[in-house]
Amino acid sequence: MTPVITEECLGKAIQLRKSLHRYPELSGQEKQTATRIIKFLSGQQPDKIIENIGGHGLAAVYDSGNEGPALLFRADLDALPIEEVNDFTHRSQHHGVSHKCGHDGHMAVLGGLASVLREQRPKKGRVILLFQPEEENGQGASKVIQDKKFAAIKPDYVFAFHNLPGFKKKQVVLREGPFASASKGMVIQMEGKSSHAAHPEEGNSPVRMLTSLIDDLTEISANKKAFDDFTLLTIIHAKLGEVAFGTNPGKALLMATLRTYLDKDMDQLTEKAEKCVKDLSNKYDISYRISYTEVFPATVNHSEVSEILSEAVRESGANAITVPEPFRWSEDFGHFTGTYKGALFGIGSGKDHPNLHNHDYDFPDDIIATGIGMFYHIADQIVKLQ
Repeated sequence: MTPVITEECLGKAIQLRKSLHRYPELSGQEKQTATRIIKFLSGQQPDKIIENIGGHGLAAVYDSGNEGPALLFRADLDALPIEEVNDFTHRSQHHGVSHKCGHDGHMAVLGGLASVLREQRPKKGRVILLFQPEEENGQGASKVIQDKKFAAIKPDYVFAFHNLPGFKKKQVVLREGPFASASKGMVIQMEGKSSHAAHPEEGNSPVRMLTSLIDDLTEISANKKAFDDFTLLTIIHAKLGEVAFGTNPGKALLMATLRTYLDKDMDQLTEKAEKCVKDLSNKYDISYRISYTEVFPATVNHSEVSEILSEAVRESGANAITVPEPFRWSEDFGHFTGTYKGALFGIGSGKDHPNLHNHDYDFPDDIIATGIGMFYHIADQIVKLQ
């Protein structure tokens, strides 16, 4: 049985998506986006709307009033600091900001599901539609989970999807276990002693520590035998001193992105990288400080829900593929799958569709029905829809 996704329901979801696309907001600034979502949801008759969860996040609750599991579906609110080059009528109206990861489409799918739930409410338990802020910077999921308002929701199951360019349009992409990588940005600040460039011996430039770090850190992840699965350390930025030809620099900066399929490998990679910094600091007598940013845990799909996803594929009539390896990109939905039973899956955006974060990307509206259908059939198995 397929859900009754009427043309009217689908049309409203597409209209919502284009409205959200026109007015994108960056991580932590999603106030007007949340207001637009609340306005849309108010017409879909949820039993409760909880606002300002973990910042500008919100949740619509469809409560059966009967005992049963709490099922959460999540979409993300934020956009990216990328100038849009598309010239369609729903192009971004905010200079330098646009929905280039498809979060507008993810929200539209939840909006469409809300329209279906208005007519086909759960027979037991609750369905929670969570619109989460700050996914792009890796902070939103953690803030939501730690918010006291979220404690009242207490989901038993959590699900989300991400659109995936490079896969056939409408194809559902599945994987048990790790689905998306853990990642973090490592920032290493070094300080020695500056001097006149004519007398470098009177100072202590961090140049040798910097160049050694670039080589040694890269070698850590290249040693595959030291880890259980895929690891990668990518040097993404380096800076030594300032543009001053009369100065022997006293400060340096190095940034790297660490990625692993497994959280335990991330712990080990981090430990080895920090030891490398410490050892070189002692060798060259340079002080240092390490900080981290954009920290994402691995998104690991629970084996217990794999049959739920498979059944949703069968019931919805979707074409599905199981990928052999996790994706190297990261998703902060890992905070949810690390706490609750659930899974992240993908929906193909088209083999030749522009890639995520490209300036000409736009979420394809014709996969919205696939997303609604998958969520509907997940919900029907867990809470039984009327």
